[in-house]
Order: sequence, then C-alpha cells, then structure tokens
Amino acid sequence: MMTGTPLIVAAIGLFLVTLLFVIWQPRGLSIGWSAFGGAVLALLLHVVNFADVVAVTKIVWDATLAFVGIIIFSTVLDRIGFFEWAALKMAHAAKGSGHRVFVYVIVLGAIVSAFFANDGAALILTPIVLEKVKLLKFDTRRMLPFIMASGFIADTTSIPFVTSNLVNIVSADYFHLGFITYLVHMVLPDLVSLGASLLFLYLFFRRDIPAHYDPRDLPAADSAIAHRGMFQASWVILGILLVGYILTELLHIPVSSVAGLVAIVFLIAGTKTRVIKPWPVIRDAPWAIVVFSIGMYVVVYGLKNAGLTTLLGHVILASTHGGLFAGTVATGFIAATLSSVMNNMPTVMIDALAIHSSGVTGTMQHALIYANVIGCDLGPKITPIGSLATLLWLHVLRQKGITIGWGRYFRSGLVLTVPTLLVTLSGLYVWSALIG
Repeated sequence: MMTGTPLIVAAIGLFLVTLLFVIWQPRGLSIGWSAFGGAVLALLLHVVNFADVVAVTKIVWDATLAFVGIIIFSTVLDRIGFFEWAALKMAHAAKGSGHRVFVYVIVLGAIVSAFFANDGAALILTPIVLEKVKLLKFDTRRMLPFIMASGFIADTTSIPFVTSNLVNIVSADYFHLGFITYLVHMVLPDLVSLGASLLFLYLFFRRDIPAHYDPRDLPAADSAIAHRGMFQASWVILGILLVGYILTELLHIPVSSVAGLVAIVFLIAGTKTRVIKPWPVIRDAPWAIVVFSIGMYVVVYGLKNAGLTTLLGHVILASTHGGLFAGTVATGFIAATLSSVMNNMPTVMIDALAIHSSGVTGTMQHALIYANVIGCDLGPKITPIGSLATLLWLHVLRQKGITIGWGRYFRSGLVLTVPTLLVTLSGLYVWSALIG
C-alpha cells in the first residue's frame, strides 16, 4: 500500500473525482457504477487493500439491504393507495384551512419519513402532495410552500429510528447500536426537530400559504384504496414490522432480515391480490445503492488510510474540551457542513471513523455519535447535493415540470436548516445530559 504524501494526494484526488461523478451523473451514469469505479481504482492505486473492502462490506451490507427492503414494501404500499389515503385524510381533516393543512402535510411527511425512510418520503409523498395541491387549484406560488415542506421534512425528521435513514443504519451498525438503544437516544431530538421544522417552515412560507381551500375539490380518502383487504392487512403487517425491529436488538439479528422478510410478505400479498406485478417492483428497487454504499465507503476508507479521518478526530476531540454542549454542536455542524458539500453518505462514515479515532468514551462519545447522525440527516438540506433523498426529490419535481434553481434552494435551505439544526442539537445535548 502507498504511504506518505503520495497516499494522501491519491486518496483525496480519488475521493473528489468519485464524488464528482456520483453527483454529476454524466449521461445518466448510475451512482453505483461511479462508486464501483472509484473502489476499483482505489485498489489498483493501492490506496486500499482487499482487507479494507471486506471491512467496509461488513459495515454497510445490513444498512443497504435494509434500505432496499424498505423501498420495496413502501412501493407496494404506494400501489395499494396507502399514502394517498393518508394524505387525503389529512386534507379533509384540515376542514378548508390552508395553514392547518400545511401543518398536517409536515406531520404526515414526518411520519412517512420515520417509518418508511427519507428516500421513501421523497419518492412517494412528494408526487402525492403535488397532485393534491393541484386539485385544490393552488397557483405555483401557493404550491411552493407545500412542495418545499415535503422535501425539507423528509430529511429533518428521518432521525427517530435506525431504519429512518440509510445514514442512521450505517452509523448504528458501525458503533453496534441496537434498535431500542438508538430509539431511546433519538426520539426526543426527533420531536424537537419536528417542532423546529414546523416553526421555521411556517415562518418562512407563511405569506404564501393560502388561507382557505374548498375540501370538496378533493376526492374521498377511501377512493384512493386499490384493494380493501390488502389495505387492512397492511396495518397488521406494519405492526409486526415494528415489533420485528425491536426484536433485532434483543435477538441480535440484522435489521435487514426484518425489512427483507416484510418486503417479501408484501410482494407475495400484492401479487396474490393482483395489486402489483412483483418483478417490476423488484427490478426497480434501488439495487445501485448496494454497490454505491460499498464502493463509496471503500473510497472513504482510503481517506482513513491516509490519516485524514484521524486528523478530523483531533478536531472533534478539541471541540469536546469545551464540554458536552460544545462537542455536540461542533460535531453536528461539522457533519452538516461536510454533508452539504460532499453528500451525507460519505460524510457519516468519515465522521464515524473520526469519532472512533478520537478516543472519546462514555456520554460524550454517545453525544458525538448521535450529533453526527443529526448533522448528516439535517445538514444535507443546505444544498441540493447534500443527500440522495434531495436529489431524488428534485428529480421527481423535474418529471412533474417543476424546477427549483440552485440559488433559490440554497437561500431557503440555509435559512431553514441552520436554526433547525442548532435547536435539534441543543435538544440532543439536554437529552444526553439526562440519560447519558
């Protein structure tokens, strides 16, 4: 393996080139192929070795397969009309109040993001929200608050469960955090993030939110249900899913085994009820994420071998000298800044390696781990390239004929994200100080 300055130059250069191709996606090049190419070059240039590849695979396989399973059963639920039913229920419950339905859309987004992952929320909920506001005859200016809110909340409330964000699963697997342990530490920060997101989104968009709408313009919620029996069975299966997640920690089994099993159950049930055709759902699942996760993290491991994550660990360690609050906020904002400029997927691993190398233990280490997750979940909202969920959300909007420019996104993303992140990290600090 390379050493010294050549290793540092090669590791940084390879990481930047790989990241450029992942974000740019020239000629529609899959992020999986870009990351795979970066990993192969890392091996050929001796930036990493095969032992590093094995180590990375052990860290990310559970996270990526769990994510694929979540997207598969979320897709089946979408075909049943589960999410559209929920959206219509909330729109009717608002009883014609534009401000109330704005709040309800944010709450629905938070629920979907928590239980079906941020990417699921971006892919599934965004087109549903867009369709409903069109039915309500909102013009573009009146539609924008709902569109931006659904995209923003998909990431900012993807905190509570290990399975709510691919970033969460990677970090939990790396530090061996079980589902219950993770939930206990993050449930309060998630509620704080939801409250802060609601407040700042409302303050930012309040002038553009319509005061009233006519709920009679919307169809009945039950009209969205494609198959009544399958819809009812879904609630039971989802209850079993949550119990299964809890058992993963107690029985020491991977989260992906539960998500995968539930995905298979939904595929079989959907096929028997003729709600779906299984092969297109399986084929269209984000398999490229599996290759991307392994490949990208192999490239990131090159930065570790070059000593750069250790250097970052020293920076994080220095921040802890100011106490628990300083360490928590500094780590969260480091994660957020890095995520906003180079995507949160490589950032969470870079920071995890740095936190591990810092040698911090006990309550401080727990606070840093969760601050890193929060920074990687919320920080991506500052720029359009911060997370895969945001890139998917923008792609969905473009398909629907709506384009949000980088300048406009950055201005709103910066104003909304920074205060939300600070409030959420402060909530984590208080909660960490109480429970350790």
